[in-house]
Amino acid sequence: MLRPLTSPPHLRPGDTVAVVAPSGPVPADRLDDGVRHLRDWGLDVQVMPHVLDQHPGRAYLAGTDEARAADFQEAWLDPDVRAVVAARGGYGAARMVDLVDWDALAATDPKVLVGYSDCTVLHQAVANRLGLVSLHGPMSGTMSFLKSEPSREHLRRTLFEPGSTQVLTGPAAHPLVGGTARGITTGGCLSLLTTSVGVGPTSPSAAGGLVLLEDIEEKAYRIDSFLTHLLRSGWFDGATGIVLGSWQDCEPAEPVVLDLLGPLGIPILGELGFGHGPDPITVPFGVAAELDADAGTLTLDRPALAPL
Repeated sequence: MLRPLTSPPHLRPGDTVAVVAPSGPVPADRLDDGVRHLRDWGLDVQVMPHVLDQHPGRAYLAGTDEARAADFQEAWLDPDVRAVVAARGGYGAARMVDLVDWDALAATDPKVLVGYSDCTVLHQAVANRLGLVSLHGPMSGTMSFLKSEPSREHLRRTLFEPGSTQVLTGPAAHPLVGGTARGITTGGCLSLLTTSVGVGPTSPSAAGGLVLLEDIEEKAYRIDSFLTHLLRSGWFDGATGIVLGSWQDCEPAEPVVLDLLGPLGIPILGELGFGHGPDPITVPFGVAAELDADAGTLTLDRPALAPL
Protein backbone atom coordinates (compact mmCIF):
# COMPACT_ATOMS: atom_id res chain seq x y z
CA MET A 1 0.00 0.00 0.00
CA LEU A 2 1.45 3.34 -1.06
CA ARG A 3 2.03 5.93 1.64
CA PRO A 4 3.11 9.59 1.49
CA LEU A 5 6.83 10.05 0.90
CA THR A 6 9.26 12.56 2.38
CA SER A 7 9.35 15.87 0.49
CA PRO A 8 12.80 17.30 -0.23
CA PRO A 9 13.25 21.01 0.57
CA HIS A 10 12.18 23.50 -2.06
CA LEU A 11 14.84 25.50 -3.88
CA ARG A 12 16.08 29.03 -3.31
CA PRO A 13 18.12 31.34 -5.55
CA GLY A 14 21.78 30.46 -5.15
CA ASP A 15 21.15 26.74 -4.76
CA THR A 16 23.13 24.29 -6.88
CA VAL A 17 21.42 21.90 -9.28
CA ALA A 18 23.11 19.18 -11.31
CA VAL A 19 22.17 18.31 -14.89
CA VAL A 20 22.52 14.62 -15.81
CA ALA A 21 21.83 12.54 -18.92
CA PRO A 22 20.70 9.11 -17.65
CA SER A 23 19.09 8.09 -20.93
CA GLY A 24 19.53 9.42 -24.46
CA PRO A 25 22.07 11.96 -25.73
CA VAL A 26 21.24 15.65 -25.59
CA PRO A 27 22.32 18.09 -28.33
CA ALA A 28 24.92 20.55 -27.03
CA ASP A 29 22.90 23.61 -28.08
CA ARG A 30 19.83 22.40 -26.18
CA LEU A 31 21.95 21.60 -23.16
CA ASP A 32 23.37 25.12 -23.20
CA ASP A 33 19.95 26.75 -23.64
CA GLY A 34 18.52 24.76 -20.75
CA VAL A 35 21.41 25.64 -18.47
CA ARG A 36 20.91 29.31 -19.33
CA HIS A 37 17.25 29.16 -18.28
CA LEU A 38 18.15 27.45 -15.00
CA ARG A 39 20.75 30.12 -14.32
CA ASP A 40 18.15 32.79 -15.06
CA TRP A 41 16.29 31.42 -12.03
CA GLY A 42 19.32 32.26 -9.90
CA LEU A 43 20.58 28.70 -9.71
CA ASP A 44 24.17 27.55 -9.82
CA VAL A 45 24.19 24.83 -12.47
CA GLN A 46 26.65 21.95 -12.46
CA VAL A 47 26.71 19.94 -15.70
CA MET A 48 27.99 16.47 -14.90
CA PRO A 49 31.11 15.25 -16.75
CA HIS A 50 29.49 12.67 -19.06
CA VAL A 51 26.35 14.55 -20.10
CA LEU A 52 27.56 15.08 -23.69
CA ASP A 53 29.00 11.59 -24.06
CA GLN A 54 27.64 9.10 -26.59
CA HIS A 55 27.78 5.37 -26.16
CA PRO A 56 30.46 4.02 -28.53
CA GLY A 57 28.20 1.33 -29.95
CA ARG A 58 24.69 2.53 -29.10
CA ALA A 59 23.98 6.01 -30.48
CA TYR A 60 20.66 6.13 -28.62
CA LEU A 61 22.50 6.20 -25.27
CA ALA A 62 24.23 9.17 -23.66
CA GLY A 63 27.47 7.42 -22.82
CA THR A 64 28.07 4.04 -21.26
CA ASP A 65 25.81 2.66 -18.57
CA GLU A 66 28.61 3.04 -16.05
CA ALA A 67 29.26 6.69 -16.96
CA ARG A 68 25.58 7.63 -16.79
CA ALA A 69 25.20 5.91 -13.43
CA ALA A 70 28.37 7.55 -12.12
CA ASP A 71 27.12 11.02 -13.08
CA PHE A 72 23.79 10.45 -11.37
CA GLN A 73 25.39 9.04 -8.23
CA GLU A 74 28.06 11.74 -8.01
CA ALA A 75 25.44 14.45 -8.40
CA TRP A 76 23.24 12.97 -5.69
CA LEU A 77 26.13 12.50 -3.27
CA ASP A 78 27.41 16.07 -3.70
CA PRO A 79 26.36 17.88 -0.49
CA ASP A 80 26.04 21.18 -2.37
CA VAL A 81 23.54 19.84 -4.94
CA ARG A 82 19.89 20.41 -4.01
CA ALA A 83 18.26 19.04 -7.18
CA VAL A 84 19.15 16.65 -10.00
CA VAL A 85 17.61 17.55 -13.35
CA ALA A 86 17.56 15.19 -16.34
CA ALA A 87 18.56 16.77 -19.63
CA ARG A 88 16.21 14.56 -21.65
CA GLY A 89 14.52 11.17 -21.77
CA GLY A 90 14.72 8.64 -24.57
CA TYR A 91 15.96 5.25 -23.42
CA GLY A 92 18.60 3.91 -21.08
CA ALA A 93 17.69 4.61 -17.45
CA ALA A 94 16.74 0.96 -16.90
CA ARG A 95 20.25 -0.03 -17.99
CA MET A 96 21.98 2.16 -15.38
CA VAL A 97 19.60 2.24 -12.42
CA ASP A 98 20.97 -0.93 -10.81
CA LEU A 99 24.56 0.35 -11.10
CA VAL A 100 23.76 3.15 -8.63
CA ASP A 101 24.69 2.63 -4.97
CA TRP A 102 21.26 3.43 -3.58
CA ASP A 103 22.33 2.71 0.00
CA ALA A 104 24.92 5.47 -0.29
CA LEU A 105 22.33 7.84 -1.75
CA ALA A 106 19.92 7.05 1.08
CA ALA A 107 22.52 8.25 3.59
CA THR A 108 22.64 11.76 2.08
CA ASP A 109 20.31 14.74 2.47
CA PRO A 110 17.06 14.63 0.44
CA LYS A 111 17.23 16.05 -3.07
CA VAL A 112 14.73 16.81 -5.83
CA LEU A 113 14.65 14.72 -8.99
CA VAL A 114 13.12 16.37 -12.07
CA GLY A 115 12.33 14.46 -15.25
CA TYR A 116 9.71 12.46 -17.13
CA SER A 117 9.47 9.82 -19.87
CA ASP A 118 12.41 7.42 -19.41
CA CYS A 119 13.01 8.99 -15.98
CA THR A 120 9.99 6.99 -14.82
CA VAL A 121 12.54 4.30 -13.88
CA LEU A 122 14.42 6.78 -11.68
CA HIS A 123 11.21 8.13 -10.13
CA GLN A 124 10.39 4.58 -9.03
CA ALA A 125 13.86 4.07 -7.59
CA VAL A 126 13.87 7.41 -5.76
CA ALA A 127 10.47 6.58 -4.27
CA ASN A 128 11.21 3.01 -3.24
CA ARG A 129 14.94 3.13 -2.44
CA LEU A 130 15.06 6.65 -0.96
CA GLY A 131 11.47 7.29 0.14
CA LEU A 132 11.40 10.70 -1.52
CA VAL A 133 8.88 12.73 -3.49
CA SER A 134 10.06 13.49 -7.03
CA LEU A 135 8.81 15.74 -9.83
CA HIS A 136 7.47 14.56 -13.19
CA GLY A 137 8.29 17.76 -15.04
CA PRO A 138 9.94 19.13 -18.17
CA MET A 139 13.63 18.32 -18.59
CA SER A 140 16.17 21.03 -19.24
CA GLY A 141 17.12 19.96 -22.77
CA THR A 142 13.61 19.30 -24.08
CA MET A 143 11.51 21.57 -26.25
CA SER A 144 8.76 21.76 -23.62
CA PHE A 145 11.28 23.38 -21.27
CA LEU A 146 13.09 25.50 -23.86
CA LYS A 147 10.08 26.78 -25.84
CA SER A 148 7.10 26.75 -23.45
CA GLU A 149 7.12 29.62 -21.00
CA PRO A 150 4.00 28.30 -19.17
CA SER A 151 5.63 24.90 -18.61
CA ARG A 152 8.91 26.40 -17.52
CA GLU A 153 7.12 28.77 -15.14
CA HIS A 154 5.02 25.99 -13.61
CA LEU A 155 8.17 23.99 -12.93
CA ARG A 156 9.88 27.05 -11.48
CA ARG A 157 7.00 27.72 -9.11
CA THR A 158 6.87 24.06 -8.08
CA LEU A 159 10.58 24.17 -7.26
CA PHE A 160 10.68 27.58 -5.56
CA GLU A 161 7.09 28.28 -4.46
CA PRO A 162 5.46 24.84 -4.19
CA GLY A 163 2.49 26.14 -2.23
CA SER A 164 1.36 27.91 -5.40
CA THR A 165 1.02 24.65 -7.37
CA GLN A 166 -1.05 22.49 -5.04
CA VAL A 167 -4.15 22.55 -7.26
CA LEU A 168 -3.33 20.91 -10.58
CA THR A 169 -5.61 21.22 -13.58
CA GLY A 170 -5.52 21.90 -17.30
CA PRO A 171 -7.74 23.55 -19.89
CA ALA A 172 -8.59 20.21 -21.52
CA ALA A 173 -9.16 18.23 -18.31
CA HIS A 174 -12.41 16.24 -18.45
CA PRO A 175 -13.97 13.25 -16.68
CA LEU A 176 -13.99 9.84 -18.30
CA VAL A 177 -15.45 8.30 -15.15
CA GLY A 178 -16.80 10.85 -12.67
CA GLY A 179 -16.32 10.95 -8.93
CA THR A 180 -13.73 11.76 -6.31
CA ALA A 181 -10.94 9.70 -4.81
CA ARG A 182 -8.01 10.06 -2.47
CA GLY A 183 -4.62 8.42 -2.76
CA ILE A 184 -0.88 8.82 -3.22
CA THR A 185 0.27 10.11 -6.59
CA THR A 186 2.24 7.53 -8.56
CA GLY A 187 2.80 6.44 -12.15
CA GLY A 188 4.62 7.95 -15.12
CA CYS A 189 5.17 6.90 -18.70
CA LEU A 190 2.94 3.89 -19.39
CA SER A 191 5.42 1.90 -21.48
CA LEU A 192 8.14 2.32 -18.83
CA LEU A 193 5.81 1.28 -16.02
CA THR A 194 4.93 -1.85 -17.97
CA THR A 195 8.53 -2.90 -18.58
CA SER A 196 9.33 -2.32 -14.88
CA VAL A 197 6.84 -4.88 -13.56
CA GLY A 198 8.58 -7.79 -11.90
CA VAL A 199 12.06 -6.28 -11.63
CA GLY A 200 12.27 -5.79 -7.89
CA PRO A 201 11.76 -2.86 -5.54
CA THR A 202 11.57 -0.26 -8.31
CA SER A 203 8.18 -1.59 -9.42
CA PRO A 204 5.64 -1.64 -6.55
CA SER A 205 1.94 -2.06 -7.17
CA ALA A 206 -0.36 0.95 -7.37
CA ALA A 207 -2.42 -0.06 -4.30
CA GLY A 208 -3.58 3.11 -2.57
CA GLY A 209 -2.44 5.21 -5.50
CA LEU A 210 -3.83 7.84 -7.80
CA VAL A 211 -2.18 6.56 -10.98
CA LEU A 212 -0.87 9.19 -13.41
CA LEU A 213 -0.35 7.84 -16.93
CA GLU A 214 0.93 9.31 -20.20
CA ASP A 215 3.01 8.27 -23.22
CA ILE A 216 4.14 9.29 -26.71
CA GLU A 217 3.95 7.86 -30.24
CA GLU A 218 2.12 4.68 -29.33
CA LYS A 219 -0.42 2.73 -31.37
CA ALA A 220 -3.76 1.92 -29.74
CA TYR A 221 -3.01 -1.80 -29.67
CA ARG A 222 0.24 -1.17 -27.79
CA ILE A 223 -1.52 1.00 -25.20
CA ASP A 224 -4.03 -1.84 -24.91
CA SER A 225 -1.18 -4.32 -24.46
CA PHE A 226 0.55 -2.24 -21.78
CA LEU A 227 -2.64 -1.75 -19.76
CA THR A 228 -3.63 -5.40 -20.15
CA HIS A 229 -0.23 -6.52 -18.90
CA LEU A 230 -0.44 -4.24 -15.87
CA LEU A 231 -3.97 -5.45 -15.13
CA ARG A 232 -3.05 -9.13 -15.46
CA SER A 233 0.01 -8.64 -13.24
CA GLY A 234 -2.19 -7.16 -10.50
CA TRP A 235 -0.40 -3.82 -10.65
CA PHE A 236 -3.66 -1.84 -10.65
CA ASP A 237 -5.16 -3.80 -7.73
CA GLY A 238 -6.15 -1.31 -5.03
CA ALA A 239 -5.63 1.82 -7.12
CA THR A 240 -8.08 4.55 -6.12
CA GLY A 241 -8.16 6.71 -9.24
CA ILE A 242 -6.62 7.26 -12.68
CA VAL A 243 -5.29 10.57 -14.01
CA LEU A 244 -4.32 10.80 -17.67
CA GLY A 245 -1.84 13.25 -19.11
CA SER A 246 -1.01 13.92 -22.74
CA TRP A 247 -0.75 11.17 -25.35
CA GLN A 248 1.42 13.09 -27.78
CA ASP A 249 1.30 11.62 -31.30
CA CYS A 250 -0.47 8.50 -30.01
CA GLU A 251 -3.51 6.89 -31.54
CA PRO A 252 -6.58 7.73 -29.40
CA ALA A 253 -5.78 6.43 -25.93
CA GLU A 254 -8.80 7.43 -23.88
CA PRO A 255 -11.21 4.89 -25.44
CA VAL A 256 -8.69 2.14 -24.70
CA VAL A 257 -8.22 3.36 -21.13
CA LEU A 258 -11.96 3.54 -20.59
CA ASP A 259 -12.47 0.06 -22.03
CA LEU A 260 -9.82 -1.56 -19.84
CA LEU A 261 -9.73 0.56 -16.68
CA GLY A 262 -13.36 1.70 -16.57
CA PRO A 263 -14.44 -1.65 -15.07
CA LEU A 264 -12.24 -0.92 -12.04
CA GLY A 265 -15.03 1.40 -10.92
CA ILE A 266 -12.75 4.25 -9.90
CA PRO A 267 -12.70 7.88 -11.11
CA ILE A 268 -10.75 8.54 -14.30
CA LEU A 269 -9.70 12.05 -15.34
CA GLY A 270 -8.60 12.75 -18.90
CA GLU A 271 -5.92 15.18 -20.09
CA LEU A 272 -4.68 16.86 -16.92
CA GLY A 273 -1.85 18.28 -19.02
CA PHE A 274 1.35 16.55 -17.84
CA GLY A 275 3.68 14.46 -19.98
CA HIS A 276 5.04 14.70 -23.50
CA GLY A 277 2.77 17.47 -24.74
CA PRO A 278 4.03 20.90 -25.80
CA ASP A 279 3.02 22.70 -22.57
CA PRO A 280 3.19 20.15 -19.74
CA ILE A 281 2.57 20.98 -16.12
CA THR A 282 4.74 19.51 -13.35
CA VAL A 283 3.20 16.83 -11.13
CA PRO A 284 4.76 15.21 -8.05
CA PHE A 285 4.91 11.52 -7.22
CA GLY A 286 4.54 10.39 -3.62
CA VAL A 287 2.15 13.07 -2.33
CA ALA A 288 -1.31 12.46 -0.83
CA ALA A 289 -3.94 14.12 -3.00
CA GLU A 290 -7.62 14.30 -3.88
CA LEU A 291 -8.84 13.67 -7.41
CA ASP A 292 -12.09 15.32 -8.48
CA ALA A 293 -12.69 13.98 -11.96
CA ASP A 294 -15.85 16.04 -12.49
CA ALA A 295 -14.08 19.28 -11.57
CA GLY A 296 -10.95 18.32 -13.52
CA THR A 297 -8.62 18.83 -10.57
CA LEU A 298 -5.93 17.01 -8.64
CA THR A 299 -5.39 18.78 -5.31
CA LEU A 300 -2.30 17.99 -3.25
CA ASP A 301 -2.72 17.73 0.52
CA ARG A 302 0.56 19.55 0.97
CA PRO A 303 3.08 21.30 -1.29
CA ALA A 304 5.21 18.88 -3.30
CA LEU A 305 8.40 20.22 -1.72
CA ALA A 306 8.98 21.05 1.91
CA PRO A 307 9.74 24.37 3.56
CA LEU A 308 13.35 24.86 4.62
